[in-house]
Order: sequence, then structure tokens, then C-alpha cells
Amino acid sequence: MKISGEFEVKTKPIEGYAEGKDGVSMNRMSIDKTFYGALSATSRGEMLAAMSPIKGSAGYVAIEQVSGELSGKKGSFVLQHFGTMDKGTERLILEVVPDSGTEELEGLTGSMNIIIEDGKHFYEFDYQLPN
Repeated sequence: MKISGEFEVKTKPIEGYAEGKDGVSMNRMSIDKTFYGALSATSRGEMLAAMSPIKGSAGYVAIEQVSGELSGKKGSFVLQHFGTMDKGTERLILEVVPDSGTEELEGLTGSMNIIIEDGKHFYEFDYQLPN
């Protein structure tokens, strides 16, 4: 199945352990999202990011637990993020953590794409559930 919709995201800095050196900035953030559309859910998570001293080059990882309804099925699942930016060229991978689906979403697999246009956030979620 492939679905799409809009989401809102709020991030806040939280205390981190690692400190950047030699011009690298290290950050830790909380993530709160609300998804709309066929994925009607909220999520909470954490992100770790590093920005290099070269403009437009950075990396981040994140984990968020999504709870709500996916195409009418209730439950939760965990999304894992891996993102890099190389002088402005982005690469982003979001995948469902294996065996993280609960209730009616047990066995869920899939990947998500995030699109940002005119300051709005959209998702495309390509997923599978067992029969």
C-alpha cells in the first residue's frame, strides 16, 4: 500500500551528552508530530544531529514511535531515520523498525518519504501488513 498526507512537527532542543569540536555543531532534539490522512497518528521521538563547518553539510539520526491509526488499523510502530546533506544535496531514509508494530499493525514493514514544500511537511508511506 502507498499512502500520503500532511504532518505537523515540533522540535525542541534537549540536553545532549556529546559536544562538537573543530567547528562541528552537535545537537539533540525532541520530536513531536501529528500525522493527517490515512495515517492519523501522533509520534514522539528523539533526534541527534551534527552540522559540519561546511555550509549545507550535516547528518542526523532519529527514532520516533508513531501511535494511532493506519488505514483504519489501530496500533503503534517505530520509525528509524538516517539523513545526510552533502553541500545541500539531501539523502533521507526512514524505515519501520522490524517487529515494532503492535495491535492491528503487528508485522508492519515499510519506508516513508518526507517532502517539504512552502514550509509544509508531507509524507509518502509505502507499507505492507501481513495477510
